[in-house]
Amino acid sequence: MFHSRAKSINLLRHCGSNPLQSHHQPYQTFRSNKPKTTIPRRRQRLHRSTAKLRRPIPFVSDVKETQDPEEALSLFHEYHQMGFKHDYPSYSALLYKLARRRNFEAVDAVLGLVRDRNIHCKDTLFIALIQHYGKADLVDKAVDLFHQMPSFNCVRTLQCFNELLNVLVDGGRFSDADEIFGRCSTLGFRPNSISYNIMIKGWLQKGDWEEAWKVFDEMLEKKVQPSVVTYNSLIGFFGRKGELEKATGLFEDMRQKGKYPNAVTYALLMEGLCLAGKHDEAKKIMFDMEYRGCKPRLVNYGVLMSDLGKKGKIEEAKSFLQEMKKRRFKPNVVIYNILINFLCKEGRAAEAYKVLVEMQVGGCETNAATFRMMVDGFCQIEDFEGAFKVLTAMLANRHCPRLETFECLVTGLLKCGKINDACFVLEEMEKRNMHFHLEAWEALVVDACGEDIVACDVVTELGSAH
Repeated sequence: MFHSRAKSINLLRHCGSNPLQSHHQPYQTFRSNKPKTTIPRRRQRLHRSTAKLRRPIPFVSDVKETQDPEEALSLFHEYHQMGFKHDYPSYSALLYKLARRRNFEAVDAVLGLVRDRNIHCKDTLFIALIQHYGKADLVDKAVDLFHQMPSFNCVRTLQCFNELLNVLVDGGRFSDADEIFGRCSTLGFRPNSISYNIMIKGWLQKGDWEEAWKVFDEMLEKKVQPSVVTYNSLIGFFGRKGELEKATGLFEDMRQKGKYPNAVTYALLMEGLCLAGKHDEAKKIMFDMEYRGCKPRLVNYGVLMSDLGKKGKIEEAKSFLQEMKKRRFKPNVVIYNILINFLCKEGRAAEAYKVLVEMQVGGCETNAATFRMMVDGFCQIEDFEGAFKVLTAMLANRHCPRLETFECLVTGLLKCGKINDACFVLEEMEKRNMHFHLEAWEALVVDACGEDIVACDVVTELGSAH
């Protein structure tokens, strides 16, 4: 069940061992000899400017279809063996796939090939990789990649700079974000509204609205126009802090300056009112929105439904859903998830499952959060068989639970005597490079062997045997 990535990395090294092409030869993905294996034909598209048929790139099409990063690496090697010359589209497609599946060891190896072969890269590739490093809490790697971009024949753009700022802020490295923001001019960048919005977000996350306000003032001094997002960040902060006067003051200020509040702006005001226990006022604002030139959106209904759910008024929230449908609003996955979330929290996973079925029958696609809440909801009431059924559907839809959910489900299935199902879950964890914490293994050993055994010693022995 446990395996190493060394084989796939060796395949990449083998691909990179061939002599480099001359700089005068263009890198193109084509087949020099027809391979023995048949690759299905893809629909060809007309080129916009020449109206000529453009041949699809077989490797790129195939790597997009595979879900297993190890298989993607094998495909890369197989195409190389068949005479394909991998160029930027090939490398970028492979890197996107590996980064999404968090196989960063292989990402490093592929990037090494890209640099060694002098492939010209686009900044969009590095923006995506920086994002994925951030999501995986590999902030240092994101910083290193940003600084290494010139070595990949790629100019660092303001968009890359902003993405790095965002990763630093979201990764709890605000001091580093502030430092690099202070050096933006030496790096050759002039901050735009997005740059300032990220810094305002960072200060507000620290709870320092005065520093955030200084950034806001700096925007105005440097003639960078605040956007609706800028105002929304500040309005949302003051609303959550219960400082409704400041929130409404900013709301009026943005209108006076010609910035039209959007549905999110109103939703943030409504959220502040709900937190202050003024549900009826929030509801009134929503129904007054249209008279102010902004039609209500699902996000506004979601605020009211969430407030009802927090107060335990789930039946009212459900009736609100029906009212939405009467007004010809089609609920989206976020709206359904609100109901599912609060039903599961109250131990009503069976009812939540009915809502899940309702949304699917209505043509609304579930997302990862939907399945995660349902699996957790069934685990909460110790219906591990129900949780396992939802998990299989979740995996079929290419979503993945949290590590804590996996651990809870494995333990519960073993208690129920569902050994095969528990092993299946462990295999799926291994495919995603997710492993039990030591405490979870110890709890598992105690459940299986009883309280008398020293669980830590058993786990240590198992690890040594492996």
